[in-house]
Amino acid sequence: GFSIWLAGGGIKPGMTFGATDEFGHRAVENIVTPNDYQATLLHLFGLDWNRLVYLHNGQEQVITNHRDARVVTEILA
Repeated sequence: GFSIWLAGGGIKPGMTFGATDEFGHRAVENIVTPNDYQATLLHLFGLDWNRLVYLHNGQEQVITNHRDARVVTEILA
């Protein structure tokens, strides 16, 4: 698991989302993957993360590397 502090930009203020195990080593509730985090930020920037592509070694790539991702609407203001 990881912790992050976000402020402004469409994020709900003063909330905690999810939980970790008793040692803080891994997320156990409301798990947000790095791809979920990226999809959420791109959504807040007004970009569709499903359609955003870039070229890498001549191949079109998407930011989530075609892995499952979701916009974490529970933290949006």
